Amino acid sequence: MPDPRAATETGQVVCIGEAMIMLAGAAGPLEDVATFRRSVGGAECNVAGGLAGLGVPTSWVSRLGDDGFGRQVLRDLRGRGVEVGGVEIDPQRPTALYVKESIDGRSRMHYYRAGSAASAMSPAFLQRPEVSERLHGAKIVHTTGITAALSDDTARMLDELRGDFVLSVDLNWRPVLWRDKDPEPLWRLLRAADVVLIGADEALVFAGTDDPAELHERLDKKCTLVVKNDSHTAVALEPDGRRTAVPALTVQVVEPVGAGDAFAAGFLAGTLEGLPMKQRLRLGHLNAAAVLAVPEDHAAPPSQALRDRLLDAADDEWAATRV
Repeated sequence: MPDPRAATETGQVVCIGEAMIMLAGAAGPLEDVATFRRSVGGAECNVAGGLAGLGVPTSWVSRLGDDGFGRQVLRDLRGRGVEVGGVEIDPQRPTALYVKESIDGRSRMHYYRAGSAASAMSPAFLQRPEVSERLHGAKIVHTTGITAALSDDTARMLDELRGDFVLSVDLNWRPVLWRDKDPEPLWRLLRAADVVLIGADEALVFAGTDDPAELHERLDKKCTLVVKNDSHTAVALEPDGRRTAVPALTVQVVEPVGAGDAFAAGFLAGTLEGLPMKQRLRLGHLNAAAVLAVPEDHAAPPSQALRDRLLDAADDEWAATRV
């Protein structure tokens, strides 16, 4: 359960990025869907909610429109235990949204985020007292490549996102957002990070390789790199050369969207606790499995009993576990 203090105390982890309203309807093409179910999505706020669900005091900072969707985002995150006092409200630009279309069991996302309030984050945003105070007190700051792609201003902002904290970056490669753009700002962000999380499939498209060792080399071997190979294995490479691999759990997948964010939340929670690398990866897998089993972008975290049992389980017991 979320720590009730997390909604009012600034976080040990600060997540910075865009939140969106997600509209999902029944299966079928959008033109035939009459009603939609509304929820809150967005990579960094998913991670923030996942961390809060694991009991980690977490803040989410961003910009939202002065509209009903923005108020829904704040209400949702507060309800999940995330501290949101660093959010800036924009009276002119809207809160972004996306629509999930489901046809033949496959989901397609349609994004409506151009000109959003979050896309106006800039280096000046980091200087706002409400933001700088939270960054100053953070142990981990997490963002993604999506934020780097929103606008030239957000890319410049991330160039200045430095401090006495562990910088965590999830690639979250979105080719549409980078169309006709030079991805060099994203490479700079990744090379500046202390923790980099990458899906093997997106790494192959973005970097031309999904080999963890080659990716680590291209990131100058300065970070802890975690490469997630979907339902198979997560591999961590540390700056000192240590390599740790943990297989994913077996789960009946309902919807994959949000699982990567849940993995990041579990891994960062384990990092904050100082867990051994194997247990950090296991906590990431456990958290991801919970989200894979539901249609939403987030889910209740694994129970403490399940976590305690599996984090310390023998390798054969872990590999045989179905959730």
